[in-house]
Amino acid sequence: MRCLTPPGIAAPLARYAHAVEVPPGARIIRTSGQLGMAADGSVPPDAGAQAAICFANIRAILAEGGMGPADVCHITAWLVDRADLPAYMAARDAFMADATQPPASTLLLIAGFSRPEFKVEVEVWAAAMP
Repeated sequence: MRCLTPPGIAAPLARYAHAVEVPPGARIIRTSGQLGMAADGSVPPDAGAQAAICFANIRAILAEGGMGPADVCHITAWLVDRADLPAYMAARDAFMADATQPPASTLLLIAGFSRPEFKVEVEVWAAAMP
């Protein structure tokens, strides 16, 4: 994969790329949005713990497909409270810590999810050569 960050536009606001080019022939995994619900059905009350669960679930999904965080080319996240941004970013950065290049990223603030206890949802696109 190749990050595309052209000169002449503002730099990304965090550790992400403006775009990521996926090479021809790459296998693609696209996850569904992952909510901060543990395997036992519990939902922690804070966004940081929920984001950590989201990324742990994503790590498990990618591993099932023979990939990992270094293969992530795009992250989309939804939060219900702007104040939770630092906690989300910490969980995202921990998930991507071993990746040599940042993914493209989209972050949206929304009114809410299907259940009021959810504070964050995350989905990713990952790509790897066969």
